[in-house]
Amino acid sequence: MLERTLRLALIATLLWLPSAWAEIAIKSARIWPAQDYTRLTLESKQAIRYNLFTIKNPERLVIDLEDVAINAALNEMVSKIGNDDPYIKSVRVGRFKPGVVRLVLDLKSESKPQLFSLKPVGAYGYRLVLDVYPAVAVDPLMALAQQSESKLAASEPTSTPTLSESPSIALKPSVELPEPPVAKPAPLTRSELSTRILIVAIDAGHGGEDPGARGHRGTNEKHVTLSIARKLKAQIDNIPGMRAVLVRDGDYFIPLVGRVEKARKAHADLFVSIHADAFVKPHARGSSVFALSERGATSASARWLAKKENEADLIGGVNLAIKDPYLARTLLDLSQTATINDSLKLAKHVLKEVGRINDLHRGHVEQAGFAVLKSPDIPSILVETAFISNPDEEKRLQDEDYQDEMARAILGGIKRYFAANPALSKQRVAQND
Repeated sequence: MLERTLRLALIATLLWLPSAWAEIAIKSARIWPAQDYTRLTLESKQAIRYNLFTIKNPERLVIDLEDVAINAALNEMVSKIGNDDPYIKSVRVGRFKPGVVRLVLDLKSESKPQLFSLKPVGAYGYRLVLDVYPAVAVDPLMALAQQSESKLAASEPTSTPTLSESPSIALKPSVELPEPPVAKPAPLTRSELSTRILIVAIDAGHGGEDPGARGHRGTNEKHVTLSIARKLKAQIDNIPGMRAVLVRDGDYFIPLVGRVEKARKAHADLFVSIHADAFVKPHARGSSVFALSERGATSASARWLAKKENEADLIGGVNLAIKDPYLARTLLDLSQTATINDSLKLAKHVLKEVGRINDLHRGHVEQAGFAVLKSPDIPSILVETAFISNPDEEKRLQDEDYQDEMARAILGGIKRYFAANPALSKQRVAQND
């Protein structure tokens, strides 16, 4: 009798074991291919134990997932790898042994993978994230030179655009752009791009796993910011002596410090981060321009916004094992102070131009501790183009004409800044290239 009672108790205990003993179901599998890297994300209700190793000749990544079920979401990941993915050729999924599911990623070239897990945040559950970086990082200046070469190959040079509609731009001293030659000019080299041309880094806020704010009509901030950024780049590239670098040129996530680092590697003269503001109440409206602060935020709303924008890394997903190269840098050093002063000058010019096409949320430039503006040697601003949480402004943000007008307003401020503050050759703060 006692033995039977114990047996029944054991069966009851097994029936009531925590769900952790059951196989973990993959809720969603997402792929985010980009020039910089490709991200693969597995989302689940529980944390996944994993192991990663590489195989050479040919290049492969192998990930073993413990206690994971093979379900539709996991199998569908195979079909999500496109032919245009720069780094992943294909993915295979199968049961390796009891309790272990194996993913094998066939790669197109040698890579530097990073595999890490994220705890639940916002609308996301647990996430296992694989970032497949190239063995040699993409050089933004070389990419810009290649774009120049492709553009020249596509068409013969036409008449030179003028700046009659706005102040002239002073190029860096000692190197003047030559008169347009009769023959098709040679493409710009990396050296020429870093010494002869004014380079503007355009940062489309959010992206990939991080959609940013969402409007009542379902508009995602990440799509609006990328659209405006691309329009601004096209306008800048049409001006002699200027080129633009898109920090993000697709729907993928870049950590905040990675955005700063990409601008610095491109030897950018300016950094412009584009966003579409949101607030808890739908009546908030207007455009704003922000610079970095070394003494705290200039208002409670600026502090709130900076905190929200700085949380993008939590939403987008950052490998905490990778150290922030700017973490130890104090904002009180002389180079940072001078850069903030230049940022304020740029912000004032841009705010004035933006005020011509939209109401201003506040009539002056605001400052707060935005992580994305912390470059020690590049004047940097953040432009909130409008409140995506306001139904009327969300509708404007969806409009191609308004996006184009906003891009032209930002460009107008940039040109006025360069006209008043010629971009001189300056000593760069040491960086790891």
